Parts: sequence; structure tokens; C-alpha cells
Amino acid sequence: MKTIQKVAITSIAVLAFSALTGCSNMSQRDKNTAVGAGIGAVGGAVLTGGSGIGTAGGAAVGGVIGNQIGR
Repeated sequence: MKTIQKVAITSIAVLAFSALTGCSNMSQRDKNTAVGAGIGAVGGAVLTGGSGIGTAGGAAVGGVIGNQIGR
């Protein structure tokens, strides 16, 4: 079970950072929001043991925090 969680977390992180490479026309605030959501999703998954609700909640909170940084 631990191996599956590690693979899931790694996959989420890779997908989040891969998605950011196609965002060159985004504003800095949009980029911060996307990065915050990606980091929050990984953090939520880690803290809740891979729970989907924890991952989504972490992404939501991270996105809000990323959006507010540098305001």
C-alpha cells in the first residue's frame, strides 16, 4: 500500500509541474495559483494518506494561498 501512495504522489507532482510548462502566457498570479494548487494537492495527499478528498482539499487551499501571494 505504501508503494501505491508513493507512486500516486510522485505522479501528481510530475503532472502538476508538466502542466505548468505550457503556461507561458499566464500572468504571475495565475502561475502562483497553479503552483499553489499542485503543492497543496501533494500536501493534502500526504497528510491524509492518499485520500481523494484530502487531495482535493489541499489543492483548493493551496490554490487560494498561491493566488494571494504577492498581492
